[in-house]
Amino acid sequence: MRSADIRARFLGHFERNGHTVVPSAPLPFDDPNLLFVNAGMVQFKPYFLGQQPPPWPRATSIQKCVRTLDIDEVGKTTRHGTFFQMNGNFSFGDYFKDGAIRLAWELSTNPVDDGGYGLDGERIWATVYLDDDEAIDIWHTVIGLPMERIVRRGKKDNYWHMGVPGPGGPCSELYYDRGPDYGVAGGPEVDEDRCMEFWNLVFMQDELSAVRSKADFDVAGDLPARNIDTGMGMERMATLMQGVDNLYEIDETKPVLDRAAELAGKAYGANSGHAASESHPDDVRLRVVADHVRTALMLIGDGVTPSNEGRGYVLRRILRRAVRSMRLLGFGEPALPHLLPVARDCMAPSYPELATDFDRISTYAYAEEQAFLHTLRSGTAILDTAVLETKSAGGTQLSSGRAFQLHDTFGFPIELTLEMAAEQGISVDEAGFRRLMAEQRARARADAQAKKTAHGDLSSYRSALESGQPTNFTGYFEIARDAAVTAIIGDAGLLPAATEGDDVEIVLDSTPFYAEGGGQEPDWGRLSVNANGREAALTVVDVQQPLPGLITHRVTVLSGEVRPGDPALAEVDPNRRASVSRSHSATHLLHAGLRHALGDTAAQAGSLNSPGRLRFDFNTPSAVPASLLAEVEQEINDVLLRDLEVRWFVTDQAQARRLGAIAMFGEKYGDEVRVVEIGDYSRELCGGTHVPRSSVIGMVKLLGERSIGSGVRRVEGLVGLDAFRYLAREHVLVSQLSEEFKAQPEELPERIGSVLERLKNAERELDKLRAAAVLSSAGALAATAEQLGTVQLVAAEAPTGVSGNDLRSLALDVRARLRRADPAVVLLASPNEGGGVAFVVAVNDAGQAAGLNAGAIVRGFAPVLGARGGGKADLAQGAGGEVDKLSAAFAAVRADLSGVRDG
Repeated sequence: MRSADIRARFLGHFERNGHTVVPSAPLPFDDPNLLFVNAGMVQFKPYFLGQQPPPWPRATSIQKCVRTLDIDEVGKTTRHGTFFQMNGNFSFGDYFKDGAIRLAWELSTNPVDDGGYGLDGERIWATVYLDDDEAIDIWHTVIGLPMERIVRRGKKDNYWHMGVPGPGGPCSELYYDRGPDYGVAGGPEVDEDRCMEFWNLVFMQDELSAVRSKADFDVAGDLPARNIDTGMGMERMATLMQGVDNLYEIDETKPVLDRAAELAGKAYGANSGHAASESHPDDVRLRVVADHVRTALMLIGDGVTPSNEGRGYVLRRILRRAVRSMRLLGFGEPALPHLLPVARDCMAPSYPELATDFDRISTYAYAEEQAFLHTLRSGTAILDTAVLETKSAGGTQLSSGRAFQLHDTFGFPIELTLEMAAEQGISVDEAGFRRLMAEQRARARADAQAKKTAHGDLSSYRSALESGQPTNFTGYFEIARDAAVTAIIGDAGLLPAATEGDDVEIVLDSTPFYAEGGGQEPDWGRLSVNANGREAALTVVDVQQPLPGLITHRVTVLSGEVRPGDPALAEVDPNRRASVSRSHSATHLLHAGLRHALGDTAAQAGSLNSPGRLRFDFNTPSAVPASLLAEVEQEINDVLLRDLEVRWFVTDQAQARRLGAIAMFGEKYGDEVRVVEIGDYSRELCGGTHVPRSSVIGMVKLLGERSIGSGVRRVEGLVGLDAFRYLAREHVLVSQLSEEFKAQPEELPERIGSVLERLKNAERELDKLRAAAVLSSAGALAATAEQLGTVQLVAAEAPTGVSGNDLRSLALDVRARLRRADPAVVLLASPNEGGGVAFVVAVNDAGQAAGLNAGAIVRGFAPVLGARGGGKADLAQGAGGEVDKLSAAFAAVRADLSGVRDG
C-alpha cells in the first residue's frame, strides 16, 4: 500500500466519522516554544488550552513534522527520522478514551477492501499509563485485547507533553509485532524493534505549568475540557503496510536511498540483517542521506533557508550531514543535484507545491552543498597542519581542543577528523571532544530554556477573553468608533480600574486600532471615556494581539479614571495610519517587482511597514545588482502613476491559491483568508491596512539592498513624503557638488572618479617617499648594534607611525647590513599615533643555526608591553600594548639574549 493510499484511507475514515479535514500547518510554525512543528496537535493548541473556541468538535489532519533531538540516532534504529508525517484525529471536548480507542482499532484492523489497513489484531499490543485502569478496561473488555498484550508503563513512556508548559495527559500506544526476524518475543517492553509503535492516543486532560524533563513536570490543573490528540506515524504505518524493515525503505524515501547507493557504488542491505542492530555502517549512512535529503526538501519548501542560527542552522546541519555521509560513503562530488530531484518526485504526489517551487528549493540546497564542499577542502588543509604540528611535537594524538575548533569554527565534522587523522597515523582525543560538545549543548539547552515563553504568562489575557467576546476589529472601514471597555490588564492581572499615570492594557469589545502583525506596525491614537460624567483621557502607544481574537491597547492614562464597562470613543491617529498604509501597499508592490525581476525564488522572508519607511527581506542566493534594483524602483513608480485600484476580499485558501495569491512562508492562515489586490499587478494574502488606490502612495525610493544572512537579502526604502524629502536633500547635495567641481550633475561621477584616482596616485607616491625615508635610516640603525657575546643585537625605536610593512622592510634591511657569519637579531618598534606599538624581530641564518627564533623573541617581548604577536624563526611581528613599557620590553630581550650568551 503506497503512502498516498495510507493517507487517503486515514482521512477518509475519520471524515466518515464526523471529523473535519484540516490542512497541515507549515513547518516553521509561529510558536515561541518551537522552531518547527513537532507534533500533529501544534496548530490546535489554542483549542486544547481554551484560548480559542474550536471551530469544530472533531478534526483530522496529516501534519508535516520535524524533530532533531535524536538526529544522531537517524539510520541506526527503525524509529528515528527527522521529517515525518503525523496522521492525527482530534476531539475538542467531544469523545474521549472509548471513542479514540475504538476509532484507532477499527482503522487498523478493518480489512483493506473495507477501507482499513488490515493489520492482524492478534499481533497488536497496547501500552497504557501506570494507573489508567479505565483505558485498560476499554482495551480488554470492549476491544477484546488479552491482558498479556496490555502493558502498564510510566511517565517516560506513557505520559505525553510537548516538553514545555502546556497541555498534557496519559496516553495509550499501539505496537505491532513484526515477528522473530526483527528480535525477541515479549512485547514492547522487551524489544521495540520487533514491536514497532505505530499509533499514540493521548488522553489530554492536564495543563502543565513547568516541564523539567520527560518525567519531571508540574500539573497546574485540569484543561477546560477533556480532549483527544492522536498521532499515527505515516512512515511507520507505511513500513508495516509495505513489508519493509524500516521507515527509510518505504516508497517516499527508498528511491533516494537507492540513488545514493548507486552514486557511491554500494549494495544496500548486502551486509545487514533485518533488525536495526544488524545494520552495516554503510547502510546507516545511506539511510541518513535518504532521511536528510527529504527533510531538507520539505524545510526549504516551507520557506526555511540555510543560516547560522535558529531554523536555518537546523537546515544547514541536516544538509551538511547528508553531504558528509555521501563523502564517508566515498562520493566526494556534489550529490544533491542527483538526489533532490528524486526526493521531489517521491513527495510531490502528496505535496504538489514541491514540484512547482523546485527551482527555488534546489537553488538554496545546491548552493549550500557547494559552500560545504569548500569548507571540507579548507578544513582538510587546517587538519593537515594540525596533524603535522602534533607529529613535530612528538605527539600521537590530536587534542580535543583542535578537533573541537575544526568542528565548531570551521564546520568540519568530527567523523571526518577521525577518519583523516587515522589515515595519517594519529588518533584524536575523541572523549575530550565529546565532553566539549556536551558542554556546548548544555549551554545551548540552558539558553533555549531561558528563552521559552510559558503559557502561564497568558493567563490574564485568557481571563480577559473568557470574560467577554473576541474583539471585533473594524479598522478596515473606519478609524474611529464607540466601544466598551471589557477588561483592564496590569502587571498583576485583571484590574478593577486605572487612574491618571497608570500604564495598562485596555481591551475593547470593538476597535478600529490595528494590532501589530504581518510586518505592519500598530496604530497609535487615543481613547476618551465619559461614564455618567466621569471622564478619562488615554493615549494609545501600542496595540497587540496576545491571543487569537483578543486585541489589547497599551495605554497611558492622562487624566481621570477608567473602569471595565465604561463606554469609550476609540480614535486612531489618521496621519500615522495613512503613512503606515502607504508603506504596506508599497511593500506589496516591491514584492511583486522583485519577483518579476528575479523570478518566484524571490520569496518574502519578512517585512516592516512603518510611517514613511519600509523594509523587505526576501530569499535569493546572490546580491541584486544596483541596476536591477533601479529597474524595480522604476517599475513600482510606473504602477503608482497608473492609479490602480486596491481592493480586498475574503475567500478560502484553496481559491486564493487558484487565483495565484502569494502567501508568506511561515505565516498562519485560517480556513478563510484575506486577499489584497493592487490592480492586475499584485495579489497577496494579507491582513494589513492599505491605500485605496496606488497613486496615493505618491513615490517609492529604494535606498539599497544588503545581505542579512545566507540566501536572505534586505531592501529598505522610503515612501510618500519621506521619499520626496530624501530626493530634495539629494538634489541640494548634487547642486553643491556641481558647484564645487564646476561640472554638470551628469558629469559628476567621472569628475569625482578622476579626482579620487589622482589622490590615490599621490598617496602611492607619498608611500614610496615615506618608505624611502624609513629605509634611509637602516645604515644608522645597523651602526648601533650591540655585541652580546657572539650575538649582534639592534634594539631600537623607529619613528612614530611607521606602517607594519615599512617596519618589516626596515628590519630586513638592517639585518642585511650586519655580519652574516655571526648570529644577529634586529628588534624594531614603532609607536602608533593612536596608541600602542608595532614591532618586528628579524634573525639571520647564523642566529637560527645558533638556536635563536624570531617568534620566540616576540613572544617574550610582547607580554611585557601588554601586546600580542608571533611568527616564524626568521621573521616575526606583533602590535598593541603600551608605549611607556618599551624600555622594559627591550631590557627583557637583552636579558634573554644574555642568557643565551651565558649558556
